[in-house]
Amino acid sequence: MAVSMMIFLGVLVVALLSGVRILNEYERGVVFRLGKCVDGVKGPGLVLIIPFGIDRMVKVDLRIVTMDVPTQDVITRDNVSVKVNAVIYFHVVSSRRAILEVEHYLYATSQLAQTTLRSICGQHELDYLLTERKAINIAIQEVLDRETDPWGVKVNNVEVKQIDLPQEMQRAMAKQAEAERERRAKVIHAAGELQAASKLREAADLMAENPVTIQLRYLQTLSEIAVENNSTTIFPVPIDLFNRFTKGD
Repeated sequence: MAVSMMIFLGVLVVALLSGVRILNEYERGVVFRLGKCVDGVKGPGLVLIIPFGIDRMVKVDLRIVTMDVPTQDVITRDNVSVKVNAVIYFHVVSSRRAILEVEHYLYATSQLAQTTLRSICGQHELDYLLTERKAINIAIQEVLDRETDPWGVKVNNVEVKQIDLPQEMQRAMAKQAEAERERRAKVIHAAGELQAASKLREAADLMAENPVTIQLRYLQTLSEIAVENNSTTIFPVPIDLFNRFTKGD
């Protein structure tokens, strides 16, 4: 009798222990009883379920998931073939829906992110993809968040990491950038010439009002040339410079 009681107590302890589950703070448990989902979710902390296959609990992680979207081949609106990859950040907001509404919500979210990345990038031209990356991120996030909401998944952020261009397109863009730099240099040079010409005209008008300034400028130029060059240079001297010396009283 005592042996039977000990066996019974041992089986009871094992049964109780097999029904004990411990969930971390970031985990929740969805319990199925004889195949039917029990109302509400369990956890965190100590959770007791009916053992021997009557109850089955599925754990769901509520932390933010960082998922890489593999490189996708995309044809832009202007028929340029590029390779684009991205990263998405999401987390589960409803453990019950994440288990009941979709099979393997992680895999489903990954596949949806790949197709959405190709679709959104294919709607725009290459220049838009390169210059408006923030707008592309927001557009992808909005689509993913809307489509995953029935699954109990919230998409927090999407970031396009890299856009790889074909070699011939890279060379063409490099030539375009070089031509643009040359155009800007010529425009700046022309603007400088125009400004210099305007200043020279102002100086000429000012000197015309007082001819002595022209003579002084001429003498200053002769002095600068004499210092910089060792060779002998002959310049005609305006006769007006000697008029004041040859005039009689």
